[in-house]
Amino acid sequence: MKQLHFVIITLLLAFAIGSGHAEATKLAARPAYMELKVYHLKTTRQEALIDSFLQRQYIPVLRAAGIATIGVFKPIGNDTAADRRVYVLTPYSSLNQWEKVTRETSAKLLAAGGAYVNAAHNNPAYSRLETVFIKPFEDMTGLATPQFNSPKNERVYELRSYEGASEKIFRNKVQMFNAGGEIKLFSRLGFNALFYGEVVFGSKMPNLMYMTSFPNMQSREAHWKAFGSDPEWKKLSSLPEYQNNVSHIDIVFLRPTEYSGL
Repeated sequence: MKQLHFVIITLLLAFAIGSGHAEATKLAARPAYMELKVYHLKTTRQEALIDSFLQRQYIPVLRAAGIATIGVFKPIGNDTAADRRVYVLTPYSSLNQWEKVTRETSAKLLAAGGAYVNAAHNNPAYSRLETVFIKPFEDMTGLATPQFNSPKNERVYELRSYEGASEKIFRNKVQMFNAGGEIKLFSRLGFNALFYGEVVFGSKMPNLMYMTSFPNMQSREAHWKAFGSDPEWKKLSSLPEYQNNVSHIDIVFLRPTEYSGL
């Protein structure tokens, strides 16, 4: 009997240690900050130049610096847009890592040269470079990589930006996502979210951003239909304390590039 008790206790301890290790691994995967770079382009030449730079220089240098997963996306219909864009999402474990990696990789890229670095002032690589810095929400457990069987050129990544009319009202929407349970609702309905977070600095403030993903546009439409009719969402969105907490919404439909890590 004593031997049986010993075996049971040993198994319980092993389970507890294993569970703790799994939780630590999950929390370790949660970035402290995320940098979203948006390259604004005018021509196919610029788009090809940015693709080449990101795939052959920028991403390899960041990976060598310890950034394992970097997402690169383009808006659906990017090839016909007046303002072509390329979105680059990079996670960082701390502000110190962001500062160190930015400083060191910038020096390496400048030293390496190439068409992007040496682009002339009258023939630039892009028309404007925008940077958005994001802090993940409390209920975001990690930067998730969607697992789809569909081809990358069919997948839909939906980037949403929610602005608030004031800092106080914006905080109310952030609370709705976390304590209010909106993130849990998205998870239950299978929205395959990559991230949820507060914009620390960017061109639109105060602001939060999040990105969900789907194998194709039909799946996206079905998911949002289910969301809109879900009893939990109807109850949450009708609560008096959560009224009028978003003043403007921007939605961009993206597709991952072939070299994207997300």
